[in-house]
Amino acid sequence: MGKHCEEEECVGFSYDVFISFRREDTGNSFIGHLRKELGRKGINSFVDESDVSTGEGPSHALCEEAIEESRVFIVVFSENYASSTWCLDELVRIMERIDNMNTKQLFFPVFYHVNPSDIRHGKNSFREHMKTHEDKFGKESQRIKAWSSALSKAVNYSGKHITTTGYVLQQFHSILFLFHPKFRKRKKKSTLIFYAFFILRYF
Repeated sequence: MGKHCEEEECVGFSYDVFISFRREDTGNSFIGHLRKELGRKGINSFVDESDVSTGEGPSHALCEEAIEESRVFIVVFSENYASSTWCLDELVRIMERIDNMNTKQLFFPVFYHVNPSDIRHGKNSFREHMKTHEDKFGKESQRIKAWSSALSKAVNYSGKHITTTGYVLQQFHSILFLFHPKFRKRKKKSTLIFYAFFILRYF
C-alpha cells in the first residue's frame, strides 16, 4: 500500500498514482521530475518501465494489475503518445476503470506540448499515428474502435495543457506543497489529490 494512505481510503489500492506516458517524449524530463517530487512527498507512483524494443520491463499482466490497484491515473498525452499501441492499450483499460463508478478511481489528463483539439478532432500527429494503425489493423477493427473511443473520452476530462517545461516544473512544485505532512495530518490522501488537481487546473 502507499506509505501514507489512509486505510479507509486506500483499501484495494497498492499505488497512489499510475502514470501513462510516451517515454521518447517525456521520460527523462517531465516524468522523471514528477516521480521524484511525488516520491519525496510520500506519494507512491507506478510507471511502465518497459522497453518495447527489447521486451524488457513489466509485463502486460503487471501493468494490468497496477491499473486496477492505482487510486489516480495521470495520462500524459504527448506528440507520439498515440504511436504506441502499448500506451493506447493502457488508455483503453484506464478508461474502462473510470467508466466503472464503483472503482472510486480518478482520472487526470495532461496535454504535454500537444493541443487537446488535436486529439478531439484527430489532427496532426494524432491523426498520422491513428492512420498508421488503421492501415495495419483495419479501420473497422475492434482495436481501432477501442483506441478511438478511449481517446475521445479522455480528452473530454478537465486537465492541464502544458506548453513550456520550466513553467510545468514550477507548477508541480506549487501543487506538491499540498502533500506536506502538516496538511496530510489533517486531510485524507484522496482529498489532497482532489485539491492538487484543482490547483493544477486553475493555476
